[in-house]
Amino acid sequence: MSNSAEKPRHYCGLFGVFGVPDASKAIFTGLFALQHRGQEGAGMAVSDGEKVRSIKAMGLVNEVFTKPTQPISDLQGHLGIGHVRYSTTGAPRPQNVQPLVVECVDGIWAIAHNGNLINAKRLRRGYQEAGAIFQTSTDSEILLHLIADPQYRSRPRRVERALGELQGAFSFLLMTKDSLMAARDPYGFRPLSIGKLGSGYVFASETCALDQVGAEFVRDVKPGELVTVDSRGIHSNFFCEPVGGALGQCIFEHVYFARPDSTLFGQSVHDVRMRLGKRLATEHPVEADIVVPVPDSGMAAALGFAHESKLPMDYGFIRNHYVGRTFIMPTAAQRSSSVDLKLAVVPGVVRGKRVVIVDDSLIRGTTSRRRIAALREAGAREVHVRISCPPTRHPCYFGIDFPSRDELVAAERSVEQICQFIGADSLGYVSLEGMLSCVDNPKDFCIGCFTGAYPVPVEGAHLKMALELQN
Repeated sequence: MSNSAEKPRHYCGLFGVFGVPDASKAIFTGLFALQHRGQEGAGMAVSDGEKVRSIKAMGLVNEVFTKPTQPISDLQGHLGIGHVRYSTTGAPRPQNVQPLVVECVDGIWAIAHNGNLINAKRLRRGYQEAGAIFQTSTDSEILLHLIADPQYRSRPRRVERALGELQGAFSFLLMTKDSLMAARDPYGFRPLSIGKLGSGYVFASETCALDQVGAEFVRDVKPGELVTVDSRGIHSNFFCEPVGGALGQCIFEHVYFARPDSTLFGQSVHDVRMRLGKRLATEHPVEADIVVPVPDSGMAAALGFAHESKLPMDYGFIRNHYVGRTFIMPTAAQRSSSVDLKLAVVPGVVRGKRVVIVDDSLIRGTTSRRRIAALREAGAREVHVRISCPPTRHPCYFGIDFPSRDELVAAERSVEQICQFIGADSLGYVSLEGMLSCVDNPKDFCIGCFTGAYPVPVEGAHLKMALELQN
């Protein structure tokens, strides 16, 4: 998938409730808090215990759910699931927006998915050759076919058996007319938290969404676990043994993706980013006059860098908040046209100064190159770049839509060559060891995009399928 995205492109956000009056309003609020995880499409499915009703469309949360023709007040019920989407597999089109809602022989099922299934193409081909018809081009739909398959439907622990067939990264929310289920893959790639709201339960990709609806955090869904909430209460089964506890937690959640007010994998996102900035200042000190963050995800790391280096921090870039996150806009043309509108230089802050830019990641380098040129045009005397993660040299096959390896600026270039390419006076990345020192239980994190060593094997057929899904 060739494009001009500077940042890693995101995947999706999940939010579900059970036993919550006006479920649709709670889901709307929760999805609004998760909007940063996907701006391409949004949807929700809600049940009153008898009927499942849904709304979904391309667009932002406040665009999809405020249309007079389909008000969320029509979605009456006490349980439901919601989804915001950026497409890592499947084209950006309305039928791929989730939740996916289908009718099986035993009633209505709806699912919402965050992640990438690396064996979906093989499973899909098998069902199609047997005569099955798929409504979407997403990998998520395969779970519905597994659940509806007679070999699973007629056996105990049907959903667990179906989940056990999947390989790759996933957090799923599933619902029937009277139950809600949440599951994470055995490696724990994607976050999914459980909250309590009154006498009901809430599930969310990030704890910031729990906070938004006033829910109290209970715990994370464990790797390999299926949590079910129904009229009997909340109960848990494991469809697969966790692989060494986790091993697949996505480090980029802490580096970049998650909102800073979230707690992910047991740690405050803001605190981790502050630590990354401090470590970066220790590893790559520089004589400079001012630290300038790249809004918004570089803010905490820049603050940590400034504290550790005893340099003042100021806003040399101003972000236009009416321009969305450019990396999750679906087309390259949209991204390239929006990136020039996203940040503006404040000349009075940088003129005549030695500037340190602190950012969370450097993917292609093209946007950084333009921003450094803009700083120089505004009068910056020197421009030094500091990145709060190691060089990203390898693609991700587990839900982060990184460019292919030949599009990653660090794949075949040294740090010195990257520095020359972007036009900086110096460039420093936090080391792999330094990054991992900033998180608890570092062995639980996937670092494949930095090292090429993935928790799940992606060689041979798996690698081919993963690449086909991403193209």
